[in-house]
Amino acid sequence: MNQTDTIMRIRLPAELKAQIAAEAAKNLRSLNAEVVFVLRAAMARDDLQPTT
Repeated sequence: MNQTDTIMRIRLPAELKAQIAAEAAKNLRSLNAEVVFVLRAAMARDDLQPTT
C-alpha cells in the first residue's frame, strides 16, 4: 500500500467472496489485487465511462 491508497471495508456475500478468491488464486493475484483489477476492467468498459 502506498501513500495514496485508501482503505475501504465492504460487505460481500460469502459466495461472491469465494468466487473472487478463486479467480485471484487462478490469476496469481491477492484478493485485493483481483478486486482492483476487476473494478478497473469494469470501469474501462464504454458503458461505465463517466459523462463529462
